[in-house]
Amino acid sequence: MARLGFVGLGVMGSRVVKRLLAAGHTVTGYNRTRAKAQWLVDAGMTPAGSPRAVAEAADITFTMVTNTSALRSVMEGPAGMLAGISAGKIHVDMSTVSPSVSRELAQQVATKGGQMLDAPVSGSVVTLEEGKLTFMVGGERSVFETLKPIFLDVGARAIYVGGNGLAVSMKIATNLSLAVQMLAFSEGVLLAEKSGIARDVAVDVLVNSVIGSPMVKYRGPFVLGMPDEAWFDCNMMQKDMNLALEMGRELGVPLPTTAVTNELLTAARGMGWEGQDFAVVFDVLARLSGVER
Repeated sequence: MARLGFVGLGVMGSRVVKRLLAAGHTVTGYNRTRAKAQWLVDAGMTPAGSPRAVAEAADITFTMVTNTSALRSVMEGPAGMLAGISAGKIHVDMSTVSPSVSRELAQQVATKGGQMLDAPVSGSVVTLEEGKLTFMVGGERSVFETLKPIFLDVGARAIYVGGNGLAVSMKIATNLSLAVQMLAFSEGVLLAEKSGIARDVAVDVLVNSVIGSPMVKYRGPFVLGMPDEAWFDCNMMQKDMNLALEMGRELGVPLPTTAVTNELLTAARGMGWEGQDFAVVFDVLARLSGVER
């Protein structure tokens, strides 16, 4: 079992640590709000006072934070993880951030004698708890092969996609489809509902039809009732959509459905729903359609 470190114990990160502990790994963890991680300490995680302390205590460290600026904040500075990384150590970033910044940080890790992988995941809270996440991994292939058993302690699949930054690019390409699918599903539900079909019947038909992707199957029912805790809120999804649009401009790839869906997320935030799961695009479209939830 490896000595692991983890920074960023939010909705997803905390559950990743839970699975790592259950697999028998030693985990040292840090979260900005320590009280939120107390349940993991009770489960066996060793708390640390800073990201640097995590990197110093572990052979392999992980980060899973909200955005590019948050990643920089835990990596850089005297209390950051870079200050605690030394020769032979490996850092794995599971965040969805700017691919160029991910590559920049990988170079900084290399100057310390370490190696870095970007390893975002595809899946939700439910798929994580069921052990069905898929890892997308970028960096040196040999490092990926070394860490693959650890990835499989958390999820069902780990796919090597290429060099540093490419796994983050793949994650962004994946996430834009989630929001676009949710908007298209919402359009179908509302069209059926306004024609006279009960909403729950429309959801049942669509979820179990040819369009019923895994995402539609687990998130489609949210149009009948939102979860108490957002699985992936509007702010987080819009961050990823903006990353996709930025990549599209840089690479010359038009992203018309991404752009339209992004505007619905902006509307959701304007309506005060930024903390809701991004499935709330249904409510935005419903309001425009004169339909009440």
